[in-house]
Amino acid sequence: MSRKPVHLAVYDTFADWETGHTTAWLARVGYEIRTVGPSAAPVTSIGGLRVQPDLSLSELRPEDSSLLILPGADLWDTGDDLAPFARTARAFLDAGVPVGAICGATAGIAREGLLDDRAHTSAAAMYLAASGYKGGERYTEADAVADGDLITAGPTEPVAFAREIFGRLGDVFEGEKLDAWYRLFHDSDPAAYETLSA
Repeated sequence: MSRKPVHLAVYDTFADWETGHTTAWLARVGYEIRTVGPSAAPVTSIGGLRVQPDLSLSELRPEDSSLLILPGADLWDTGDDLAPFARTARAFLDAGVPVGAICGATAGIAREGLLDDRAHTSAAAMYLAASGYKGGERYTEADAVADGDLITAGPTEPVAFAREIFGRLGDVFEGEKLDAWYRLFHDSDPAAYETLSA
């Protein structure tokens, strides 16, 4: 089965730990993972990993993608450097292509107005409230939230974030296997392994 690539945004200070479960399991089932930087220049993660983007943001088009993933980064909270990524998320959602935003990226898309009318979560309600967005009544206290094509999560929930993305794409794990995957990797439930490997 031919799939469009999954695009992972990378920028200086991006949080390494937030998207690993998602990209690893998507790659295992055949998705090509392509990194997208502000430009073609290398970036450095918060953990010191140097990443050479596969393409620049200006080259990314929603119609060429299965999913856009926006990880957290210190830069989301220190200025407008990453605002173009939030604008790109809007273009993806307008085109019906899913977007996953975790940690600081939720504040970036909140400033873009993408959470005003969608159920969502983040690190904390007051963190998003500081963005001045209008969606506070749609904030949900949950590990991760999917509302249509938008998936959000806080920084401590990379496994729940992945679960919601897998559920949205529908071709990684489904039903009891998706539940078993989550119980194994989130809850360390050994009984889930049998279901997952059956």
